[in-house]
Amino acid sequence: MRLVILDKASLDCGDLDFSRLMGLNFEFDFFDNSKAEDVSKRIKDADIVVTNKVVIDASIIKQADKLKLICIAATGINNVDLVAASEKNIKVCNVTGYATSSVIQHVYMLITALNTRLTFYQKAVANGRWSQSEIFCLLDFPIADLAEQTIGIIGYGELGKGVEKVARAFGMKVLIAESLQENVSKMDERVPLNELLCESDIVSLHCPLTADTKNLISTNELKKMKSSAFLINTARGGIVDEMALLNALQQNLIAGAGIDVLETEPQDKNDKLLISGLNNLIITPHIAWASVASRQRLLDGLINNIQAFVEGIPRNIVNN
Repeated sequence: MRLVILDKASLDCGDLDFSRLMGLNFEFDFFDNSKAEDVSKRIKDADIVVTNKVVIDASIIKQADKLKLICIAATGINNVDLVAASEKNIKVCNVTGYATSSVIQHVYMLITALNTRLTFYQKAVANGRWSQSEIFCLLDFPIADLAEQTIGIIGYGELGKGVEKVARAFGMKVLIAESLQENVSKMDERVPLNELLCESDIVSLHCPLTADTKNLISTNELKKMKSSAFLINTARGGIVDEMALLNALQQNLIAGAGIDVLETEPQDKNDKLLISGLNNLIITPHIAWASVASRQRLLDGLINNIQAFVEGIPRNIVNN
């Protein structure tokens, strides 16, 4: 059997252990990345394909006559045409739960950085303001305690529940948004989205990007938030209307934002958010998931999926 990894560099930078994978009785082709026009040729003779973000659409699947399994090196599955795969009896699997601790850690890095005005103080030190202070410290920018603040969590899966657990350890109040899925029964302890936006000091997104959540946070939603509130997005870029967010930050409709994901990744160098120069905007390059331990768990999960498929007991299948 032939196994092809289409975008190995998005998973590994030389710090992961591939020994279990290499011990399997396969022929291997590893590519650091694959452009759209290269994919069909590269998987032409593959039985198993691993992709992180490389798109495998219906036209590519149609040409892959030997393909039996597509392994997504992520939880999100929007880069593979599941219907086309099912029509050709190709199984598609993903990996879940591998980056929970890393993402939660990143969420609170963004939250605490915003609440302590980290970027403001960093620039003040770099500009020499501390060295000019008449007292031992700088108190130029107000620092807020997390205790007694209200965090609103949108998306209540494993990540949302993990963020809730840490919030309670900080002494925060927690609001959970009602599910956006129509077929999910309403839970008494959850609140409508509009109520959550109005009452939260911090709004943290942990829902998938779907037709229902595209631009879920746009101008109307940002206007409902407190002017002192922060928005955190470590989910998917398309959930937030980026131009609406930029305008809200520039007009002080909200106090700040910490975002790890964007609609277009990587950013264009002239992206308006990137070049805004706002002290109250922290952008990180989609790394909330990317601790070494998380990436190794992801790789191990991929190997477990592949072994299970070969043994005739496929796992984590996301299509029919």
